[in-house]
Amino acid sequence: MADDVRQKSDELAKQLWAIANEFRGNMDASEFKNYILGLIFYRYLSERTEDYMDELLKDDNITYVEALQNSAYTDIVRGWSMEHLGYIIEPHNLWKSLIEKIKSSEFSVETLEKAVNALSASTIGQESELAFKGLFNDMNLKADHLGKEVSDRTRLISTVMLKIDDLSFNVKDTTFDYLGTAYMQLIGLFQSGAGKKAGEFFTATCASKLIAKIVTSGLSEIKNACDPCAGSGSLLLEVKNALKDHKVGHFYSQELNSTTYNLNRMNMLLHGVYHKNFTAYNDDTLRNDNFYEDGRPVLFEIQVSNPPYSAPNSASDPSYLDDVRYSSCGVLAPKTKADMQFVEHMVYHMSEEGRIGVLLPHGVLFRGNAEETIRRYLIEKLNVLDAVIGLPANLFHGTSIPVALLIFKKKRNGNSGNILFIDASKEFEKGKQQNTLTDENIDKIVDAYVNRKDIDKFAHVASMDEIVQNNYNLNIPRYVDTSEHEENIDLTKVSASIKGLQGEIDSVSSELKKNFDELGLDYPF
Repeated sequence: MADDVRQKSDELAKQLWAIANEFRGNMDASEFKNYILGLIFYRYLSERTEDYMDELLKDDNITYVEALQNSAYTDIVRGWSMEHLGYIIEPHNLWKSLIEKIKSSEFSVETLEKAVNALSASTIGQESELAFKGLFNDMNLKADHLGKEVSDRTRLISTVMLKIDDLSFNVKDTTFDYLGTAYMQLIGLFQSGAGKKAGEFFTATCASKLIAKIVTSGLSEIKNACDPCAGSGSLLLEVKNALKDHKVGHFYSQELNSTTYNLNRMNMLLHGVYHKNFTAYNDDTLRNDNFYEDGRPVLFEIQVSNPPYSAPNSASDPSYLDDVRYSSCGVLAPKTKADMQFVEHMVYHMSEEGRIGVLLPHGVLFRGNAEETIRRYLIEKLNVLDAVIGLPANLFHGTSIPVALLIFKKKRNGNSGNILFIDASKEFEKGKQQNTLTDENIDKIVDAYVNRKDIDKFAHVASMDEIVQNNYNLNIPRYVDTSEHEENIDLTKVSASIKGLQGEIDSVSSELKKNFDELGLDYPF
């Protein structure tokens, strides 16, 4: 059944990608992404509204559209829509109504703009405002690259909408998330065509699955989960998928890039996460810690992240030494490499049962100075580093470097005297543009993490004494020897072989000289 879902989702993603390629014209993938993903999302919200509200009203033998046009139902239905969905879409702004207007030549791109703005306006002052505010800002329907004239923009958007309308989204099927999966795949396809910076909004699915499986091992449901550099939210959604009961009480996220922040919220809503069950911030995590409630830090059971690698440290000013997240170490991460400061932020927000999975460049394992000080603090003072896993190179768009997955745990469950090292750098399937972790690769790594035993050339449980002897250098080759054994060379046999070859050369040379002499030629050797 899972294969059937994947197959249908793959097909839908390919169809949507074909539409994007056909109509994006002079725009690059990162620009057109905002339009096609925005339109897909608006159609989803519209059809979700009708299906959900029609179900609530079925005993009254009236539809959502009919109810909003009936004064006896209007206020009640509007209240239900705000309570259960967080927004209101008027009948004339429903997707099917817009499509009808396109087919009857009554549609303008300005009609869509008014519909989108009305949806957003319905959330103002409501509990859902934070989830929906500015959500469609990146779908600029007045942009010149859609066409200089309103008629040009109308023609392009109308054609794209009709193409999208031809596809089956299976919104009524609550058993399987066809559209949500296809949406994630489409984000990945846009990432492939968006160049170096594409990785800002999406973590490779195989890496997301690996992290999620490790940090949720043994868990069926969790109270909360957070990603402080959330991108499109793919890592958090994989955490939900990895849990046995697929239950996460509340999602928290923060993302600096405004466009990606909007994509994150869309992704949550499209995957059926209720607006009251996620909190997202558009801000710089290193500078501004928004994860506080009633003056106290929110402590997370699960945290996952793929922060920008070796990015400039926006919180490198000495004043940040007073920030409670960083003050214990007495140093800040380097100005040019913020990696360890992201880790400190996450460790500060760990609950007593907290677990962290974070992807980082290998340099954090061995670089000195401030990073070494932070590394020693996390290991020696807090003893929260549980495992270091080296992943294959070329897993991510925009960078070919191999990265390391670091696992942190507040309660080490009997493993406080060691750190597990896994060298999974050879566990991949080669692709045309990128390498990928197969399900078999992922299972092998997860099994090694869970079983926590030495495996020749793959895994080693290093004692704290070993870590100290290596001066807290965590470079994986210091702990996992993957070198291939070379056979001993028998020098006596080699010498005898050389002598034998020399004899053959002398014999052939002698024959050649005779032939040259008979021809009256000088023998050149």
